[in-house]
Amino acid sequence: MALTGPAQNPAYPAELLDTTMDQLRTLLAVHETGTALAAARQLGREQSSVQKQLDTMNRTFGALCGEALVLKRGRGKDVLFTATGEHLVELARSTLSAWSDGINDARRRLGRTLSVGSTRYTLGFLLDAVERVSDVYERRGVDLKVTHVRTGDLFARLQSKELDLVCGSIVVTEGQEDELDPYEIVEWRRSGLSILTNLPPQKLPGSAVDAADPAGTSDTAVTAGTVNASELPGLPLVVSAGGLIARFLTAWYGADFRKAMTIAAEIEAAHYGFELLRSGLVSGAMLVTRGIAEAAESGSLPEAGGLRRLDVIGDVGPRTEVLVGVFTRRGDRASYDAGHPLNLLWDALAKDNERWWLSR
Repeated sequence: MALTGPAQNPAYPAELLDTTMDQLRTLLAVHETGTALAAARQLGREQSSVQKQLDTMNRTFGALCGEALVLKRGRGKDVLFTATGEHLVELARSTLSAWSDGINDARRRLGRTLSVGSTRYTLGFLLDAVERVSDVYERRGVDLKVTHVRTGDLFARLQSKELDLVCGSIVVTEGQEDELDPYEIVEWRRSGLSILTNLPPQKLPGSAVDAADPAGTSDTAVTAGTVNASELPGLPLVVSAGGLIARFLTAWYGADFRKAMTIAAEIEAAHYGFELLRSGLVSGAMLVTRGIAEAAESGSLPEAGGLRRLDVIGDVGPRTEVLVGVFTRRGDRASYDAGHPLNLLWDALAKDNERWWLSR
């Protein structure tokens, strides 16, 4: 009886099976850099080694497909990828990605690796919890990777499985809470926005009424030192180009909120806005989360020192809040045992949260 299997299957010719993942990586490097020399530099190898692999793949797939993968265009010029070459580059990229993802999934399931992230202002909370589980991680040889995450990328990086757990902030708008359904969350706090300003009280006095709502999201009770969201269009504002603040303004004023506002400066990072205001180069009010404003007022955020805080009352649009907490994909923790690295870190963060609430 004739044997059957990949080696005998005409769909898997011997030349294809002789192609290695290292050759696929080389093909991608040549595609990205343009030449064998540049690819060799990127890979830290000799040009002759890269050229040999490229020539081998050219012969192999030229015979299999009827067209070479790359064509030389003269000394010093980038090689030209044929239509077949471009197609196989995409196959190589997806093949290597699929294997990498599969290996990472296996390591994640077995608790050999854990990828976590935090925004800049939640890193301290994450590191405190990591310190409490570090001994267990070290004994088990857990490969822990910590990554900086921007607020706007939080969900995307969880969904792509690039990260397993994130400490950070998101915007929750009334009527859109279903976007939280794919995630398990430990809520640290919910709050609104504040402004930090270098404008004198004569130009921006702020309201002073009952301090019955520390979050500043109630329509009737607000904290001392406040400004209504409906007043923001009349202020020279310093706002982030995207992310959390932009989502607030979009919820309140629509996607064209910039047309309704007076934008004194548009920034990419909060510390740049602090420097602008403290330098006096710009006179205005910078929108920040309530947590950042409180940190600035308490002195724990020195780069924002000297700026006056006013809390923003959301009197326009749907109720919108900042949710600060810990996020992971729903179902992941339940699929692992209690001793899995993800569950150990999650429990440490949850206990920190409980202690914080009990100490209030």
